[in-house]
Amino acid sequence: MCKKIFIGATGQHCGKTTISLSLMHLAAKKYRRVGFVKPIGPKCVEYRGVCMDIDAALIASVFHLDEDLGLMSPMTLSSGSTRRYLDGDIPADYPRRTILAAIAELEKRHDFLIIEGAGHTGVGSVLGMSNATIAAQIGAPVLLVTGCGIGRVIDEVELNLALYREARARVEFIMLNKMEPDKKERSLTYIRKAFAREKLSVTTAFDFIPVLAHPTLQQVSDLLQLPLMGDQEDHSRICHTIQLGSASCQRVIDLLGESTLLVVNSSRDELVVTASSLHHIPDFKKRLAGLVVCGYAPMSAITRRIMEDSNIPYFRVKDLSAEVFISLREYVSKIGPDDREKIELINTIAEQYIDFDAIDAML
Repeated sequence: MCKKIFIGATGQHCGKTTISLSLMHLAAKKYRRVGFVKPIGPKCVEYRGVCMDIDAALIASVFHLDEDLGLMSPMTLSSGSTRRYLDGDIPADYPRRTILAAIAELEKRHDFLIIEGAGHTGVGSVLGMSNATIAAQIGAPVLLVTGCGIGRVIDEVELNLALYREARARVEFIMLNKMEPDKKERSLTYIRKAFAREKLSVTTAFDFIPVLAHPTLQQVSDLLQLPLMGDQEDHSRICHTIQLGSASCQRVIDLLGESTLLVVNSSRDELVVTASSLHHIPDFKKRLAGLVVCGYAPMSAITRRIMEDSNIPYFRVKDLSAEVFISLREYVSKIGPDDREKIELINTIAEQYIDFDAIDAML
């Protein structure tokens, strides 16, 4: 019989997909056939000719689940889907039939199945298939991923638990993620006290790891909707620092941190030339991931020539440098199938942080 677990979250950006990746990796060490499904896919891409949720595509790519592609993202939501459903253009029972049929087939194919919800517990309610409803109807115990803290976590968990209770779904685990190491034990103690009467297993996942929140050059390309120019082999390089090149040229270079993406105005010829020239020096190449050249003013021909000849990765943006800098700093990185460095890090750390045997024993 297939064991299964539903991965929910109290909101966006809790690290739900990271937890799913980790559990897939750990389960594969114990079970021969491990499967994955994202019942409702609000963010879709085309992967090997199949329109599917971006997280399902990620899991399929990493774990080579090509045979399951048609089942891993049964209900995708494109623009206007909810309006068509409410207008009656999509049959009322279609989401339920489609989702349950896909999960039932995957249960036949696998020994262990991970079901990842979308967003918070109520997502999917417009289709009559919220995360809580799906978990209840398939009889899967729920692991609820939260952020860090004490008061905020308790409030968010209680809010989400109300929907699971209403749907009669079983929440078995609360997993605190992105914890601050020096506050971890204290938070864990108080969260356990708060939910002692609920008889929930409260555990932790990863400490806050900045590198997992930092974008790769490819993700910057996707955010800016612009092609990466220069060295294409660096597309998966992680940008640990986003720096605005507003100071003097020497000061900007002195302040370069590890793997910095430098945002610079197109009129700063001396800074672009200096950064491009330093790209050939191994020590500076480690510190400088690439350039985002901003502004409507055209670059001088000689500056552009030097930058292109250096093969430094760069983007050419027409927006103001301050606006681009803010959007990059506020961007929350999601892991993609090409982010091999991050995926390998997640798998390595998961073996240290997550007690899969304890979770498995309670399913």
